[in-house]
Amino acid sequence: MGAWILSLLPSRSDYRDLRRTWRGDVLAGLTVGIVALPLALGFGVSSGLSAEAGLITAIVAGVIAAVFGGSNVQVSGPTGAMVVVLVPIVASHGVGAVAAVTVLAGVIVLVAGILRLGRAVSFIPWPVIEGFTLGIAVIIFAQQIPALVSPHTAGASEHSSNAIVAAVQSFAGLDAGYLVWALAAVAIVALCMWGAPRIHRAIPGSLVGIVVVTLLSLVVPSGLARIGALPAQLPSPALPTLDPAMLGSLLAPAVTVAALAAIESLLSARVAATLADTGPYDPDRELVGQGLASIGSSLFGGMPATGAIARSAVNVRSGARTRLAAIIHALVLLGVVLIAAGPVGQIPLAALSGVLMVTAVRMVHPATVRAIVRSTRADAIAFVATAIVTVSVDLIVAVIIGVVFASVIALRGMSRASVVRREQVTGNVQPGDERIAIVRFEGPLFFAAADRVFAEVDGLRDVSVVILRMSQLELVDATGARMIGDIVQALERRGITVLIKGVQPRHEDLFRTVGALGALRHHNHLFSELPPAIEHARSHVRRESTTA
Repeated sequence: MGAWILSLLPSRSDYRDLRRTWRGDVLAGLTVGIVALPLALGFGVSSGLSAEAGLITAIVAGVIAAVFGGSNVQVSGPTGAMVVVLVPIVASHGVGAVAAVTVLAGVIVLVAGILRLGRAVSFIPWPVIEGFTLGIAVIIFAQQIPALVSPHTAGASEHSSNAIVAAVQSFAGLDAGYLVWALAAVAIVALCMWGAPRIHRAIPGSLVGIVVVTLLSLVVPSGLARIGALPAQLPSPALPTLDPAMLGSLLAPAVTVAALAAIESLLSARVAATLADTGPYDPDRELVGQGLASIGSSLFGGMPATGAIARSAVNVRSGARTRLAAIIHALVLLGVVLIAAGPVGQIPLAALSGVLMVTAVRMVHPATVRAIVRSTRADAIAFVATAIVTVSVDLIVAVIIGVVFASVIALRGMSRASVVRREQVTGNVQPGDERIAIVRFEGPLFFAAADRVFAEVDGLRDVSVVILRMSQLELVDATGARMIGDIVQALERRGITVLIKGVQPRHEDLFRTVGALGALRHHNHLFSELPPAIEHARSHVRRESTTA
């Protein structure tokens, strides 16, 4: 127990390669810090909170998750998926509820890590993940539209909690002149994000675009809404107020936030592990780190944090090999708060919307969509259904529906793999052998296939003895084992003798526990080899013909 708890805590081994890799880690941290700046600002504003909240989350949660998390190269902070969940929470409960939700969600994720639930994300199918991602991308894109329509809707969160509905509603206050300037800002940012990497991959296109738009907006009287004043220091930590009267209403949103934080963080850590040569990640420790990160973020006025796939990928590709890189990334953002809060406050919100719109578009890979749609009908339906439910209902509901649908389809496929074959007695055929049916079971024998298998075997006619061959069974659950007992009883009631051959040792206890073997007429009707079973069956047929 003690060793397991210690495995969830930081250790010197987290930095064992630091002497060899520190230069690459520092460079990667500087790079990803620059990349993260516009995203942290944008996600903070888009969530209905503030740019300050986004920066605080990237700084505080970024450090805590780097130190306590289970990945050597994961970068954590505010993400688009979390914004999608927070907007309806802010709309329903107000900005003040976010701190309480963040603490509750952090505690839930922390407990999930302690309970070793980190492997659960591996049960989410690929089409569901991609449908989830597509839905998030659509929502992030739609959430930016109000910021482009009018200075009165830029950064506002009083619209419908559904991003698509809110985007449509925002056009009621359309300011055509403002829209033109805002679209121009988006176009400049998009052009910089597209063109800068083509000049040199190290150039942060999003930051370049924001700087260009900010400078132009200071020269040209565009009237674009700006971030506004930012504090030049981190706020003092304080415990969020938890109103017992509101606790019940906030629990469901907290569970949603926690589930999303766990799913996204573990997916991001898994992707980062495939990109880096730093060894596997620890999913349970990652949940512990992310839970602590969200709790810490809330103490400083931040929002829930998760692992960020795009920033983690930039981190790895920039040379990160230890946790130092993610820590440096957070320190870079802290430096921005301490040194450049004034200039950052002049950034137009439309520029941040441009960054998030391009980010949303990049989240969707056409080749991936085509591959899923062309794979199987079931996977295509799971993908589309998850995306639609994500956009129209809720992210977590979408994942649940997608997983349930994919599970049902998988069970259906497995049940089809459960095969019942009737065989004839071969070799030296004797009179009466036509009265012996050998039934061979192949593949899995479980609840989804039980009724069909029972019907096939119970449909045998004109036989005196049935030999059930079990040696080819791959998987058996309690329902499948119980069904064998039901078959024995059903056939015996019809006067058909049942013999069982080849029960594997790993299945024998289950068959005995559910009473399948006890349903046999005699204990000597259980065989390990087929020839003795056939001879026993022939003796039954001979006795039957003699009495007849």
